[in-house]
Parts: sequence; C-alpha cells; structure tokens
Amino acid sequence: MVSTNSPFLQMFARSPFKPMQEHIAKAQECAVELIPFFKAVIADDWQEAEKIQNRIAVLEGDADVMKKQIRQNLPKSIFLPVPRTDLLEVVRMQDKIANRAKDISGLMLGRQMSVPEIMQSDMTEYVRVALTTSEQALTALKELDELVNSGFGGHEIEVIEKMLDKLDQLEHSTDEHERAMRLKLFSIEKDLPPIDVMFLYQVITLIGDLADRAQQVGSRLQLLVAR
Repeated sequence: MVSTNSPFLQMFARSPFKPMQEHIAKAQECAVELIPFFKAVIADDWQEAEKIQNRIAVLEGDADVMKKQIRQNLPKSIFLPVPRTDLLEVVRMQDKIANRAKDISGLMLGRQMSVPEIMQSDMTEYVRVALTTSEQALTALKELDELVNSGFGGHEIEVIEKMLDKLDQLEHSTDEHERAMRLKLFSIEKDLPPIDVMFLYQVITLIGDLADRAQQVGSRLQLLVAR
C-alpha cells in the first residue's frame, strides 16, 4: 500500500502529469551532457570525457529510479484523465532518451573512439539537432497540465498538436542529418580501420535512435490528446 505522504502520490494529486514531466526533464538533463561529451572526444580529452560520462551514468540512474517510482506509485484508485497504461508507456519511452545517452557515451569512452576530422563539425550539429528533438518532447509534455485544466479544450489541443507537429519536423531533420553522416562516413571508410568504421556507424545509429524515442513520446501524446 502506498503512503498518502508519498511525494510521488502528492505530485499525482496536484497533476497526473507532474511526475512524468519531472522524469523527462531528468532524461533530457542526461542527454544534453552529450554536447560537452562530444566536445571532449573531439579534443581527444579522455579525462574530461570520462568525467562527463560518469555524470551521464548518474543522471541515467536517477531517471531509472524515477521511472520505477512512477510505476510503483501511479495511483490505481483515483481518477486519471487518461488511461494509466498509456501514462506508463510514455514514461517507458522517455526513459529510452536517457538510456541512449548512456549507451552512446559508454561506447565511445570504452573504445576511446575518435571522430574523423572531416566529420567533426557535422557530428556536433547532428547531436545538437537530435537533442533539440528531445527538448521539444519535454516542451510538449509540460503543456499537458494546461490541457487538463481546460478540460481537454479545443484551443489547448491545437497548441499541443502544433508542438507535436514541430517535434515530427525536428525528428525528420535528424533523419536527414543521419543520412548525411552515413554518406560522409561511407566516403572515407576505406581510409579507416574497419572496426572503427563499424562502431562509428553504430554511434550514428544510436544518436538517431535518441531522436526517434523522443518522437515516439510525441506519438503517444498525440494518441492521448485524441482520446
């Protein structure tokens, strides 16, 4: 039985979306550490990269704890404006954003992967665009309180739908950057050790997947709004 003094239960009592907003904010806090992480990698500063990767791991762990607390404490006995299972699915997708940040940084640090000079500026921009996508998912989720307060009114639905449309556009932009990164790597892969090429392709995929997860959060929110 969950205590009525539980901080998470109190958050749900104030807003059914508040713990989810806190969770995706933590996931995004984790993901944005990729910007200084890649800066350190490009500078070949592996001591700094390790410090940042440790921060990413801690933040990912914090997000995982929050996910578990939401699962355990999401009330079954009070009214929720949307199905409990849908809320839990959104949280699961949000958690993947932090997971991917940890995967990317862990892989690159573990192998001390260098980024070919010809790809460095494009890789930095690719990461930035992917993180813009996850930031938009956070922005859209913050708007859900207003939607509930309006009784799922038409104006608030339009506001959220516009945000989600922008999220789709950002994810599409990330896809375009991913294709460009793959083409650039393909053009130079014959000059690189094959094992390095293989792992660079994997990193490119993981960055794209981070944006995909953010877009999936938006898709699920779209379904909630449409109910």
